[in-house]
Amino acid sequence: MIKDIPLLTLTPGEPAGIGPECTIRLAHDHPELRLLAVADPRLLAATADRLGMDVPILPWQPGDSVTAGQLSCFSQSLGREVKPGQLAPENAAYVVNTIKSAVRLVKAGQAGALVTGPVHKGIINDGGITFSGHTELLAELAGVKKVVMMLAAGNLRVALVTTHLPLRDVPDAITFENVRSTIRITHHELCTRFAIHAPVIQVLGLNPHAGEGGHLGNEDAQIIQKVIDECRGNGIDARGPIPADTAFTPSRLKSCDAVIAMYHDQGLPVLKHAGFGRAVNITLGLPFIRTSVDHGTALDIAGRNLADASSMYTAAKAALGMCR
Repeated sequence: MIKDIPLLTLTPGEPAGIGPECTIRLAHDHPELRLLAVADPRLLAATADRLGMDVPILPWQPGDSVTAGQLSCFSQSLGREVKPGQLAPENAAYVVNTIKSAVRLVKAGQAGALVTGPVHKGIINDGGITFSGHTELLAELAGVKKVVMMLAAGNLRVALVTTHLPLRDVPDAITFENVRSTIRITHHELCTRFAIHAPVIQVLGLNPHAGEGGHLGNEDAQIIQKVIDECRGNGIDARGPIPADTAFTPSRLKSCDAVIAMYHDQGLPVLKHAGFGRAVNITLGLPFIRTSVDHGTALDIAGRNLADASSMYTAAKAALGMCR
């Protein structure tokens, strides 16, 4: 029954990017979904009109019902008129406010999960708002000290110890507690959100060849190995540290449920190569479910009716699965 379909609240992201188009395409192509967009309804209506898609956009206030086959909208006001493909710092506050409003809705239980479209970090900072990414903002809004960014494409799941850091700052962030909390959160969420019994977690080393016995760095032996030993002593099947250049072979991936990478570009290029367009970004460790697209704002094709909403649908489908 329709009332049994979890309600997804959705933020289209950067208004000048492809997020609004993906939102309209998602609503149009998947009328089985119950969707609540947190956005400027004028932007959504203009996007639907440009696409020539009949997508009813209905105003929504807390307490209203949401029906599948339409797009309900919790109205937020843009800072200035949007021109597809052209960033405007005046809309930075709008983007951040849509995220904050959507988080309030899921925290209050008015939606089952949050699905987010792509944002542009640079223009948000240019607009005077310090912003390092969705993951960090969501942790702050949820009041939790540590969350984990994980991307998934089918059965390939890659979680990160560090996220949006300059590469020169990564080694200092590979601390015992940071690695341990990442493994613990990933293990817990695999058990509870993904219903995986006794998950196997493959932990990458930081340095080439996982340190080569200390000849290529000592973080692997002095920090990562000790964390793995402790986790295994507490019943978590963590394995490693494994050199990153051999960790993604088919035989290794077949025997694990998730890979933990030490930094952003250590694990995500492999995942995006394997599953771009069908991958989903999931934030672990939040008191609510959040999924996101695996792509950026694609300003070069914004407004040209060329956007592919398959990643947003994958994110919505993943959120539904986690809800259920």
